[in-house]
Amino acid sequence: MATAAEVAAQFQELYGYAPHGVWSAPGRVNLIGEYTDFNEGFVLPLALPHTAVAAVSPRTDGILRLHSADLDAPLAELRVDELTPLSDGGWAAYPAGVVWALRAAGHRVTGADLHLASTVPTGAGLSSSAALEVVTALALDDLFRFGLTRPELAVLAQRAENAFVGVPCGVMDQTASACCTDGHALHLDCRDLSLRQVPFDLAAHGLRLLVVDTRVKHALGDGAYAERRVGCEEGARTLGVSHLRDIAYDELPAALDKLRDVKVRRYVRHVVSDDHRVEQVIALLDAGDVRALGPVLTEGHASLRDDLRISCPELDLVVDAANTAGALGARMTGGGFGGSAIVLVEADDTDKVTAAVLAAFAAADFTAPRIFPAVASAGARREI
Repeated sequence: MATAAEVAAQFQELYGYAPHGVWSAPGRVNLIGEYTDFNEGFVLPLALPHTAVAAVSPRTDGILRLHSADLDAPLAELRVDELTPLSDGGWAAYPAGVVWALRAAGHRVTGADLHLASTVPTGAGLSSSAALEVVTALALDDLFRFGLTRPELAVLAQRAENAFVGVPCGVMDQTASACCTDGHALHLDCRDLSLRQVPFDLAAHGLRLLVVDTRVKHALGDGAYAERRVGCEEGARTLGVSHLRDIAYDELPAALDKLRDVKVRRYVRHVVSDDHRVEQVIALLDAGDVRALGPVLTEGHASLRDDLRISCPELDLVVDAANTAGALGARMTGGGFGGSAIVLVEADDTDKVTAAVLAAFAAADFTAPRIFPAVASAGARREI
């Protein structure tokens, strides 16, 4: 993992002068609440220790230079007044999109030099793209003194991904990266963007949350995510509400009876029930009944697998193998079609459950997953 000082030194070697500062922004794992954010519902993510780190300096000549320490790609040089949405700029589209979104919102970015390095696994459903966007937004906000709040930075970063990159994501990933605090999960109401930091100290309860990166790469720009978003919007229109958030859980059976499209019915059932699961999990955390989270997580996976249909054999195998080995609960997390699962375990059972998952993958002839603990960490910040 490159330190902030190392990234600063790399910047100086690349550009020939020292950066004005170094910032970092984390990836996230979502405890519960999938595909609820763009339905103006509830989510409960936590920030990971894995971060995108950016060394940045401002420019005044309209030039934007971008470089990644993690990719075998040349330095990208762009003009800020020529940035074009949906131009397929590869990885550079994420920081460039933030510059575009800031300028479109009336914030005068006159150019910048950026050098980025990230330890957030890409394609693992852990918001590597949001980390790039948020670290860029925070650095530019500091350097150009725009005075934006963290939620405002998150919304601008989301706009960059929606309108510039072309991925119709909700605001959860960027808000988690920008706003999470150490030792807490973030209860986000995606309607009004109100936040509550929920204490999340599993170690105090003798528990651990594992992330299992299946190494099955997912790509949210391939249309499957957008198709489900369109289906949710169709369900809301049919039910006469602005968003599925407006359907209460006890109203769900009657709402489903009004839906004739089988696929839309499945999507609506998942979203409304997952909003309810977020509320269940928060109530359990508030009551200190942390072990009871397990069955809620597993129930959430079944909904993602059967109603939303965004799981895959590797994710299902993680959940089945972990629960069979004694995990308290498990589910896939993130946008789906690959990526990662989370597993809630007794700390003393970590090795046993990990071994069971690895053995199950080997028996299925799947690529061995990457398994590591998720520790609720701090959100975006200036390092140097």
